Amino acid sequence: MNREILARERAEADQRYNDALTALDRAITDAGNTPDLQRADFDRIADKLILFLQRITEFVDSKDRELAADAIERIATNAASIAAVAELRTQVNVLNRALRTAALGTHAPGATAPGTAAPTTHAPGTSTKHQAAWHQAPEHLYVAFEDEFRGSDAAIADKVRRYVAIFERAPAPVIDLGCGRGELLAALKAVGVEAKGVDANAEMTAIARERGVDAIHGDALAFLESCPDDSLGGIVATQVVEHLEPSYLLRLIAIGARKLRAAAPIVLETINPACWLAFFSSYIRDITHVRPIHPDTLQYLLRANGFERVEIRYSAPVPETIKLKIVDVPASMRTSADPAMATISAIGDALNANAAILNSLMFTHLDYAAVGFRA
Repeated sequence: MNREILARERAEADQRYNDALTALDRAITDAGNTPDLQRADFDRIADKLILFLQRITEFVDSKDRELAADAIERIATNAASIAAVAELRTQVNVLNRALRTAALGTHAPGATAPGTAAPTTHAPGTSTKHQAAWHQAPEHLYVAFEDEFRGSDAAIADKVRRYVAIFERAPAPVIDLGCGRGELLAALKAVGVEAKGVDANAEMTAIARERGVDAIHGDALAFLESCPDDSLGGIVATQVVEHLEPSYLLRLIAIGARKLRAAAPIVLETINPACWLAFFSSYIRDITHVRPIHPDTLQYLLRANGFERVEIRYSAPVPETIKLKIVDVPASMRTSADPAMATISAIGDALNANAAILNSLMFTHLDYAAVGFRA
């Protein structure tokens, strides 16, 4: 409602309130000055009192509407300010990444380490159409995208740390495919594990090398093919396989199996599309994603390529606050002889059963990893 209209209504309600209060006060004063009160005097006071109470209601109602309008305006103002801050944060981060790219010279000739597989100009395994969709953009733009939506360096380092124990006793070297900013490489280095990373994004590998880890710009499959058979102590790829075309992924797993030593581990972490929240948020948000991979599928592919003890490890559980709530049906209601109580109890049980089904489909774990060991 227009603020001028609200102000006018507020002023009119205030005037009527004051007039009613004055009239009530006059009626009470006149009655007090009357030596012999009559029924008409009481009726007159009662009328003035009723009118005064009505005016109080109007007064409070108009004040509430005005306060509500003030609150809505403040919320709208704050929302606009918050949006402006979010926009500025994104723009500043993109600018910072662009400046870092220019300073590091990650696009200069020779950015790839000598003797390594030739780098690609696109995400590994992607189609020509998919290349055009994103990779004509500067590489720093995707780094900034990951900063904003995948999480900070510290947050990702905390997430990938759970894989360190798998490789802690693995023979060298461990290869991190799609190593990104090098969070896992740094965690492995901290516990004395020799590891090397490869990523198709030159800006990512430059950031990783700033951490003091071994990371090169190149194609994951080409890098694996350049390694001798039975030479690797482990392979890990976190949030990578969803970027790959199926034919590329099949080759990557098959070649990886050849390059690993006996009993060496492989870890492939990805978004869990069996969790609807993960699919409709994390997965479809990133335009470089090619295809979601169901946990059963990735487990099968590892088993089919000779990996043993293959298991699916889920992570990033959906917070309980987001899940559908369960109705508490009191025991007294369940045992009541009252048909109405029995009906309400049955409705509550049905709601709970439906909530459980939806929670199992929509709100489980956002990520999972397929973990196996070379036979």
